[in-house]
Amino acid sequence: MRRRSFALAALLPALGRAEETAMGSHGMAVFGGREGLYASHLPMFHAPHDSQLVFRFHIADAAADRALRDTLAREPRLWTFDPEAFDLLRLAPGHVKPLREFKARFFEGHFERGGKPQAGEQQVVVDEVLLFRRLRAAPREAATGSYRLIGKGDEWFAFKRIDRRPDFDHILRLDSPQVRGEVAVAIQGLSRPSGAVQTAFKARGLTEIYFETEDLR
Repeated sequence: MRRRSFALAALLPALGRAEETAMGSHGMAVFGGREGLYASHLPMFHAPHDSQLVFRFHIADAAADRALRDTLAREPRLWTFDPEAFDLLRLAPGHVKPLREFKARFFEGHFERGGKPQAGEQQVVVDEVLLFRRLRAAPREAATGSYRLIGKGDEWFAFKRIDRRPDFDHILRLDSPQVRGEVAVAIQGLSRPSGAVQTAFKARGLTEIYFETEDLR
């Protein structure tokens, strides 16, 4: 079970009411390649981590940015980062005080499951929020799931929208997908539907980057 932090509401005296926040340490899965870097929040069904978030980013240090892109292009596998505490809701589109950048420690592998820490902290610069949606904690079942394709050039990735409970977090790299946008994939419980995702996007092959069920029970 991942370490999780606190968070609830901050009082705005000028308004005389409570404003919702989601302060905490929000670990992220990292994937991508030479064409771009992406981060996906590692969510749960309770505050302050009850949001699915995917965004494109770069590292302010150009050498570190290039090194990570080259590494992921050669070997698409899970990296993560553990950032300084911040309000996750500031990454929601339309927020009055959007978060543009923050510091984070990068890890080869999962930062709380034996991942290899990289030297020093890096400044993460948010380029584009691709998905932000609040999760519903109520139990829900569904026979299909929606996967969204992102990427460019020869580097394409698919991730699942978290839309039921229990659910799973799933990120894959797809080789030469012929279908763009979002596709519906048949889901059987918490089983990995990797083959069905490949078929739905008409991809030549795939590499599974991340699959998680325990945090979304």
